[in-house]
Amino acid sequence: MNFELTADQQAIKEAIARVCSDFDADYWLQRDRNGGFPLDFHKAIADAGWLGICMPQEYGGSGLGILEAAIMVQAISESGAGMSGVSAIHMNIFGLNPVVVFGTEEQKRRMLPPLIAGREKACFAVTEPNTGLNTTQLKTFARREGDTYYVTGHKVWISTAQVTEKMLLLARTTPLDKVAKPTDGLSLFYTDLDRKYVDVREIEKMGRKAVDSNELFIDNLPVPAADLIGKEGEGFRNILHGMNPERALAASAAVGLGKVALKRAAKYANERIVFNRPIGKNQGVQHPLAKCWMELEAANLMVMNAAWRYDQGLECGAESNAAKYLAGEAGFHACENAVLTHGGFGYAKEYHVERYFRESMLMRIAPISIQLIMCYVAEKVLGLPRSY
Repeated sequence: MNFELTADQQAIKEAIARVCSDFDADYWLQRDRNGGFPLDFHKAIADAGWLGICMPQEYGGSGLGILEAAIMVQAISESGAGMSGVSAIHMNIFGLNPVVVFGTEEQKRRMLPPLIAGREKACFAVTEPNTGLNTTQLKTFARREGDTYYVTGHKVWISTAQVTEKMLLLARTTPLDKVAKPTDGLSLFYTDLDRKYVDVREIEKMGRKAVDSNELFIDNLPVPAADLIGKEGEGFRNILHGMNPERALAASAAVGLGKVALKRAAKYANERIVFNRPIGKNQGVQHPLAKCWMELEAANLMVMNAAWRYDQGLECGAESNAAKYLAGEAGFHACENAVLTHGGFGYAKEYHVERYFRESMLMRIAPISIQLIMCYVAEKVLGLPRSY
């Protein structure tokens, strides 16, 4: 069992670091202050060919795996871009995996190349305000008339919808009271985010100001039947091919965020002189940072395990969820201790760690909560009765 990155994987990490070197911590600080989607960063990643890292080569991608995508995402986050940088390209990397797996040849050729080239951007329109993570209870409904579906509903926490042209949309096509199982009757679409029918309202939030989060109010949006991914009524199963990679990549981003915070903390602890000695000489400063390093390394092993299992076609639900939990907690603790190591200066924006701390909270909440991960592991791994 070899835990070293291959030469090609190490080359990916180094190449991403070179692209990110043009977008330093002060760039992301300004984005955090002023907002505005980082279109120049998105373009740089697209122009370097990285948006299609795990998409098939025949459609313009690199044909690599979620493991390589996780290495890439972690390198972006660790560069100092944090969740702002990762979220700018996150959906475009993993989101159309259901199209790769379940789409027709015509759909793949129509949908994938523009996304990979950066000509189009997409958002992930699943979550609703009154259902949260209880996806089977979605209320957004797609009514079919001939070759067109008409979609009406309400989505929330939809990242990048201010700047995207497309959306991967999950909607119910058969009423819940008319299906054999709650997971039946949901259908998946990849279609235009047509603003004549979709009112996009931005949500002001705690961190990651550069990447918008939104509510979508959808009123009779016409969706061609040609935009249905897979079979009607099987959207829940299909979208799982996006959700497990999403958890692994979010976890990898959390590890990268923790690592850059830890680097800044260690550097500051070596340079800050109090009582005629660097504060890093004190075990009260050393030990929390050493513990954070160990937590991050352990979490990263689970991240890479989850990504590898997905690429091998193995069951990876428990591993992806565990990676998300462990990395979210490890990243948060590293960012918290980075602020504490800086003392009062940790509260100042110019030292960057307060921004990382705010962003780290996101990885404890989304794309799945700490509590639901533990419920999943208890039920699916330990065989305990379902609690919800």
